[in-house]
Amino acid sequence: MIRAKIVGATGYGGLGIIELLLRHPQAEITALIAREEAGKPISQVYPHLQGFCDMPILSADDPAAENAPADVVFFSTPDRVGMFDARKELERGRKVIDYSGDFRFTTAEAYADYATRIGKDPVHASPDLLGENAYGMAELHREEIKRARIVGNPGCFACSCILGLAPAAKAGIFLPHSVICDCKSGISGAGKKANPAHHYPARYEQMNAYKLAGHQHVCEVERELGLLAGEPVLVTFTAQVVPVCRGIMSCLYADLRKPMTEGELLAVYRDFYRDSPFVRVYDSKAAIGTINVRGTNYCNLSVSVDSRTNRLRIVSYIDNLMKGQASSALQVMNLMFGLPETTGLDQPGMYP
Repeated sequence: MIRAKIVGATGYGGLGIIELLLRHPQAEITALIAREEAGKPISQVYPHLQGFCDMPILSADDPAAENAPADVVFFSTPDRVGMFDARKELERGRKVIDYSGDFRFTTAEAYADYATRIGKDPVHASPDLLGENAYGMAELHREEIKRARIVGNPGCFACSCILGLAPAAKAGIFLPHSVICDCKSGISGAGKKANPAHHYPARYEQMNAYKLAGHQHVCEVERELGLLAGEPVLVTFTAQVVPVCRGIMSCLYADLRKPMTEGELLAVYRDFYRDSPFVRVYDSKAAIGTINVRGTNYCNLSVSVDSRTNRLRIVSYIDNLMKGQASSALQVMNLMFGLPETTGLDQPGMYP
């Protein structure tokens, strides 16, 4: 059995990996660590876990937390936590999967660019670990993930945009400075911490764009698409919050280098994802939406061409708390430990 320790267990990301690990046939949870609500059983914080996981929440300085047996440690924590604490886990022979931006970049310079965008200290606390980490987009980096001791989970918006545009970037079919990512997320993407802007009266029937001066996930999108395209790709990115609990819909546009039909574009996408069990490609007439991926590790892509304007149009749907966070991390864990990447994940969501 793979023994898993979860740091940041009481947030939505921590809860998501708890729920998934409880259903995983070859994994077990050995410790739950969080800053808040230490001493309580996790099922008191989240009553739906009662009888399934009643483990106590440990504080980070509790010796039981440090000494808990583990093969993998999930850091469901904000930026600049994993970069300080990952080293001691690695020294104990454990693998690390970090949800934050701490290990999404393989050089100190790339990390500094990201950190500057979000107003954080641009100096990485463990620059010597950068380079042996991998970016946790399983569909693009399977082999690197299998070899890595540290994996940085993609950002949720980045996941939807990269998966939506990767086949077109690899095929070189769009102009690299023409990409537009118009992205809408449910409010759960803001996390569990209380904020007046997220209270029900402020959120009900409210839609708004935010971080128009620059969103941190743009770094990931431009890097990954540029690597695939073999040239720099610039993205106009707009993040929006809509009054739903979970789900991301990203409408992605780019100018085609030359005219092509929807059928030709579909063929490019289906060939690119032929060995990716969690990406499903649909034509423009398919009746799909966020509800069809809710609670799953799937990314559903609607592929179309606007022949009048000579643009491709991809609509990418994911669950921001699953494919955009916890289930993506579990897919990575499977690869790191030599399991089929579908283990514990190959299941439909709940409808309606």
